[in-house]
Amino acid sequence: MSLTAKTVSELATHVGGRLFGDGNISIKRVASLDSAGEGDIAYVEVEQLYAAAADSRASCLITAPGTNVNVPCRIEVKNPKLAFALIAEVLHPPKQRRPEIHHTAVLSSGANIGADVFLGAFVCLGENSTVGDRTQIRAGAKIGDNVRIGSDCVIHPNVFLEDGVTIGSGVIIHAGVVIGADGFGYVRGEIGYHKFPQIGTVVIEDDVELGANTCVDRGALGRTRIGRGTKIDNMVHVGHNCDIGERVVIAAQTGISGSVIIEDDCVIGGQVGFGDHIRVLSGAIIGSKAGILPGKIVRPGVWWGIPIQPLDEYKRLNAHIRRLPHVRQELKELTERVRVLEGQLTSSEE
Repeated sequence: MSLTAKTVSELATHVGGRLFGDGNISIKRVASLDSAGEGDIAYVEVEQLYAAAADSRASCLITAPGTNVNVPCRIEVKNPKLAFALIAEVLHPPKQRRPEIHHTAVLSSGANIGADVFLGAFVCLGENSTVGDRTQIRAGAKIGDNVRIGSDCVIHPNVFLEDGVTIGSGVIIHAGVVIGADGFGYVRGEIGYHKFPQIGTVVIEDDVELGANTCVDRGALGRTRIGRGTKIDNMVHVGHNCDIGERVVIAAQTGISGSVIIEDDCVIGGQVGFGDHIRVLSGAIIGSKAGILPGKIVRPGVWWGIPIQPLDEYKRLNAHIRRLPHVRQELKELTERVRVLEGQLTSSEE
């Protein structure tokens, strides 16, 4: 449910849109076209949904300029989906908890806690760790020693921040995330493996969001970094000494080996596998289930497949693969015809 309500006129101003209809209508919630009712706002951006939009019971619609939908009230903007998200932020702000330190929280004597902080049940805060103003740390989260957490962060239940990591401001860390565990680094000896030092750190910059059960390993000797504004989905693994740039999006179940560099504004699909020491250049888009061999440089463009290749080449290869059963049948028929012809030639020679 919404915690607030705004008039259509106020929302149009907020998103820089053009209003058609009654600007005094009160909007309480965002909703989909089919579920919207009185007090709701929805959006439409593709022609296939124009009919559904015309039938929607929403009090207001967000549309692109020139959209041919006859509705009593609408807001025209260049990017309806973005405007919908911005309005959702206003109507459905994140849940705020009143400042509190739960009586079961365990705080070291050297911890430094800012103003208006919420610390939930069984939170542990280590020596010389700092929590910024208005940050919420929810039940069961464990914060190690010498950790720095900025202001206005939300750290969900059962998150583990290991010793020495740094978290910026406005960061959201969902349940079960582990930041700063040792990286997977071993050296083969005469008998078995010896652990390579994992004594570096992790730096998470401002406005990053990490999905549930994601793991970010500490650097071996340096740092692992996730840049400002990057969004990472659930169950992603970021190996030691990776450097992920700003405004990168990474979908679920992607695995990133050590020392990978992903530059700014890249898009990574789900279940992508990265070998070590790869560099992905700014603006590259890598499709789901792709595989990238160690040491490769991925240039700007759209890439897919195992190993990755430009999308057009991947499509052509898939088209050829789909024809393989037909080609196999043709080959069997040709082989049989050749066998028959060879038999006829042999008979004529005799």
